[in-house]
Amino acid sequence: MEYVIFVAALVGVLAILMLMGYLDYKREEKRFIRRLYEEYGVLPQREYKWEEFQNISHYFLKHREGFYVDDITWNDLNMDELFMQMNYTWSAAGEEYLYYLLRKPCMDREELQKREEIIEFFRENQEERVSTQLIFSKLGRCGKFSIYDYLDYLDDLGKRSNLAHYLSLGLVLWSIVVMFTSLPMGLLMLVCVLIYNNVTYFKTQKEIEPYIVSFAYVFRLLDAVDAFKGRRIGLLKKELDELNACRNQMKFFKAGAYIVMSGARMTGSAGNPLDLLLDFLRMGFHLDLIKFNQMLSEVRKHIGEIDKMVTIMGRVEALIAVGAFREAYKYCVPEFADKKSIMAQGIYHPLINDPVPNSINTNGSVLITGSNASGKSTFLKTLAINAILAQTIHTCLAERFVTGMFRVCSSMALRDDVQGGSSYYIVEIKALKRILDLLADDDKHPVLCFVDEVLRGTNTVERIAASTQILRSMADKSCICFAATHDIELTHLLERVYRNYHFEEEIKDDDIIFSYKLLDGRATTRNAIKLLGIMGYDDSMIREAEEMANAFLKTGHWKVK
Repeated sequence: MEYVIFVAALVGVLAILMLMGYLDYKREEKRFIRRLYEEYGVLPQREYKWEEFQNISHYFLKHREGFYVDDITWNDLNMDELFMQMNYTWSAAGEEYLYYLLRKPCMDREELQKREEIIEFFRENQEERVSTQLIFSKLGRCGKFSIYDYLDYLDDLGKRSNLAHYLSLGLVLWSIVVMFTSLPMGLLMLVCVLIYNNVTYFKTQKEIEPYIVSFAYVFRLLDAVDAFKGRRIGLLKKELDELNACRNQMKFFKAGAYIVMSGARMTGSAGNPLDLLLDFLRMGFHLDLIKFNQMLSEVRKHIGEIDKMVTIMGRVEALIAVGAFREAYKYCVPEFADKKSIMAQGIYHPLINDPVPNSINTNGSVLITGSNASGKSTFLKTLAINAILAQTIHTCLAERFVTGMFRVCSSMALRDDVQGGSSYYIVEIKALKRILDLLADDDKHPVLCFVDEVLRGTNTVERIAASTQILRSMADKSCICFAATHDIELTHLLERVYRNYHFEEEIKDDDIIFSYKLLDGRATTRNAIKLLGIMGYDDSMIREAEEMANAFLKTGHWKVK
C-alpha cells in the first residue's frame, strides 16, 4: 500500500511540474506574440558573436552560382551592418536566406514582383504575419554552426550499424529472463550489461552529439512544415505544396524520434521532468543511439528535401523581415527600365543618422570631384547599396528609383594585404582588374561599378595616366561607372565619356561647413590646406603651402623657397 501511495505521489508531483512548465511556456508565448506586434519595424538590437555571424553566410556559400555580390563589394559597402539592421528573423533558415538574398541580385522581374507580393501580404495581414513568425521562432536557430556545416560533415560518421546496440539490448532482456530462474545470476548479468552499456554509451554519444543538434533542427523544420499545413495562403500555394511533398518524403524521420530529440537537445534547456528518466533509459538501453542511426540514414537519403524546405521556409521569413525593415525607413519600390540608366530622387544612405538625400539621372558614366570629407564616397556607397537593394529585396531608400538590371561591383575601401604580402597598389589593381574582367564576360546584363580614388596607391603622373585609361575602358556600352577622385585633371581628360558632378563646402568663422549636396560640374574649391589651419597648424606653414599650390596651378611647376 505504501508503495502505491509513493508512486501516486511521484506521478502527482511530475504532473504538477509538467503543468507548471506548460503554463510558463504559454505565458512566455503570449509575451512573445505581444512583442511581435509592438516591435514590428523597430531596428533590431541583437548582438552577434563573431563565429555566429560567420555561420550566417553558409547557406549563401552552399548556393552561390552565377553572378553575386563579391566579398570586396560587400565589404566596401558595409553590407554586414546593413544586414544586421534588416535581420528581423527568428530562425537560422530565415537569417541565412536573408543574407543570401542580399548577395544574389535578381535579374528576373517576375521573381522580384513575386517577392513584392509576399512582402506586402505579410505587412498588410498582421495576424498572418505574427502567427507565421511564431512558427519560425519555434524553428529557431542552430547553435554554434550552420545546418549546412552538419550536413556537409555527415560523411565523416561513416557507415553505422545497430548490430552492437541490438546485441546489448538483447543481453539486457536475456538477463531479465534469467532472473525468473536465478534472481542473483540475473541481477548480476543485468548490472554487468548496464555498466558496459553506460561505458560504451558515453563514447558513442560524444561522437554523435554535434549531429544530434542538426537532427533537432531538421525535427523542428518538419514541425514547422506541419504547422504550415493548415494555412490557406493562396500566394504561397506552390511553396506550401512543395513543403508538403518534401515532408511526406521524410515521414519515417520523426517516428519514434522523441527518444533522441527530447529536452535540452531540442530547445537548448531542460524543462521536462521526464528527461532525467529518459537519460537513464538512453544510457542503459542505447535507444537513442539506435534511433540516431536510423535518422542518419533518413537524412542522408533526403538532403535534397531538407535543402528545399530550408530554402522555402527561409525565403518566406526573409521577406517578412524585409517588410519590417520597410516600416523603419522611408522607402520606395524600384522601377526597372529596359535601358542602361539610373534615375534616383531623394536617395539616402540607411546607415547614416540624419542623412542628406541626393538625386541623379544618367545613362552614362559619372566622375565626382570635391574636397576631403565633402560626401563623394558616401554618395557612391548610397547609390551602390540602393542598386543592390533594388534587385534583391525590391526596396530602395529614396523617393523614386528607376534602374536597369545591373551586375554591381565596387573598388572603394581597400586595404594593404599584410598577411598576403601585397601593397595597397597591388590590392587596388587586382580589385580594378576584376571589374574589367566582369565587363569582358559574355553576359547580357550591364555592369554598374563604383570606384573611389582610382590608383591612389601610386605617384601622381602614372596615377593620372593609368586612371584615364582604366576609367575610359569602364565607360563602355556595357557599363555605367561612378568614380570619385581628387584629380581635377581627370575631369578634363575624360570629359567626353564622363559627366562631371561635385560636392563643395563653405569656410565660415574658422569652421568648414559641408552641404553634402551633389552639384553639376567639376569642383572648383580646395580645402586640404585650409583644414590644416582649422586644426591649429602653424600659420606660416599654411601660408607657404598655399603659395606653393597656387604657383603650381599657374605654372605647372613646383617651387620651394
